[in-house]
Amino acid sequence: MKPGPSGKRPFAHGPLHEALRLLVPSIKQVAFFSFFTNLLVLAPSGYMLEVYDRVVNSRNHRTLLMLTLLVAALYLLLEVLEWVRRQVMHDAGLQLDRYLQGHVFHATFASRLQNNAAVGVQYLKDLKTLREFLSSQAFLSFVDVPFALLVLILIFLMNPFLGWFSLGGALVQFLIGFINERRVREPLELAGRHAMASQAYANGVIRNAQVIESMGMLDHIYERWQIRQNGFLHHQAQASDYAGNNASLSKMAQGLVSSLLLGFGGFLAIRGELGGSGMIVASILGGRVLSPLVQVIAGWKQVEAFREAFVRLDALFRDFPLPEKTMSLPAPAGALSVEGVIAGPPKSGVQILKGISFRVAPGGTLAIAGPSASGKTTLARLLVGIWPAMSGKVRLDGSDIHAWNKDELGPNIGYLPQNSELFEGSIAENIRRFGAPDTQKVLLACRMVGLESFIDSLPEGIDTLVGDGGAFLSGGERQRVALARAVYGMPKFVVLDEPDASLDQAGDAALLHTIGALKAHGSTVIVITHRRNILSAVEYMLVLADGRIQKSGRCEEVLAALQPETAVNGAVAPVQLAGGAA
Repeated sequence: MKPGPSGKRPFAHGPLHEALRLLVPSIKQVAFFSFFTNLLVLAPSGYMLEVYDRVVNSRNHRTLLMLTLLVAALYLLLEVLEWVRRQVMHDAGLQLDRYLQGHVFHATFASRLQNNAAVGVQYLKDLKTLREFLSSQAFLSFVDVPFALLVLILIFLMNPFLGWFSLGGALVQFLIGFINERRVREPLELAGRHAMASQAYANGVIRNAQVIESMGMLDHIYERWQIRQNGFLHHQAQASDYAGNNASLSKMAQGLVSSLLLGFGGFLAIRGELGGSGMIVASILGGRVLSPLVQVIAGWKQVEAFREAFVRLDALFRDFPLPEKTMSLPAPAGALSVEGVIAGPPKSGVQILKGISFRVAPGGTLAIAGPSASGKTTLARLLVGIWPAMSGKVRLDGSDIHAWNKDELGPNIGYLPQNSELFEGSIAENIRRFGAPDTQKVLLACRMVGLESFIDSLPEGIDTLVGDGGAFLSGGERQRVALARAVYGMPKFVVLDEPDASLDQAGDAALLHTIGALKAHGSTVIVITHRRNILSAVEYMLVLADGRIQKSGRCEEVLAALQPETAVNGAVAPVQLAGGAA
């Protein structure tokens, strides 16, 4: 099999291969039924032989009636068995989906954590492609191909010359299929890549619809999307043309072989080497030998789509396997240690943080400041274990936070990213992280962040729906709900990335109160900020510049050291805060 997008060949013991092994019993069942369906498709030929050889000569109406009833029953049985085959593979497809859906979901999520924005729902679509292929006619035709040998043997028994001619026709069909696969693969691969790029771009456009509409950017954005979409349509049309031409050629070869078999059968009948009905039967059987190959070639786009989906998912599972179960650890007290960390976006090779080291004692508070692109957000993602470090470690209570089981660690972590995304559901559901209902904890988190009066003004209170992405709330309200989610349950370690970005004066006051409440509870709080007013709530400060620590220490000391720089620049100097140390 061709290497996947990661450049690696599919591995033999991944979840995808294990899922396919689970389908072996279903495939065996289909093969068993296929034996009988391939025998039953010969019923018309047998009926024709009997009518020509028995009924026409005997002129017996009863024999004709019984033969007709028999062939009608065989046709009915054939349709029932075809339905059973499709149903078995349909159930097999559902079994495959149930086995893989958890792997696909978690691997896609892990891929998105590493800034792979292009994946979207492509991998879920790939899983759908695998499931639907199993019950498709193209797959069933693959199962029928070996049974075509039975028909070929019958033709050889009728006459070796007709058998060799039928075998030659089968080889021609195989050659057409081989050429078809070689010609269709590349344009289908390119079409798939352009389709993913087009979908990813369209998703970005939809997310930023308000900006595009307000500034009249739609026509220009549409032109850029159209370039990607036209690339997809071009390569898909090219693949369709190749596949259509080869399918037509395949059908023509099937018809030609059947007709030539009839002609050769007539020639043999004239010479007395074959019965008159035998030449017709040979023609029908010759077409039957080629029929599965013709159907496979006609459905080759499905075959290629299956192959591409298989390779993509196999590469995904290789790059993002399910995390192994780790030893259970006690709840953290909040001791943070950053040890010589060099880091950047995963798999990019770009170093944004260049040897960062500091410590924060349990219950300490640290403010991290610095100019844009100094590495503050990268550091925040490392501190909560989203991104791994290229070298060095981020430890919480002495344990590598990236390797910590997030199901166990999550309730003890509070994180507010720059983009405060909410999820479709109620305010209460978002604040409690969609866990078990606990109204008292939800209300406590609301009081901490100053949401209580806003909640009281809503007809549904904390059960008010926020809409997709929090669309029903203002920017400041979304940020406060996200802040309440971060402090829900009073976690022992809290990282806030520019929590005051969308807050008004009342919101700033509520944020200072929140940090004070967390300090009183003994939580370790890390705050990334560009604004001075939040510094009154923290003890330590750390300043980043170009991915390195420029200054660190107590807030007042760092600010005093930065005063000359501030006076020159007229802005807050690049600083990052750390509680308890360095």
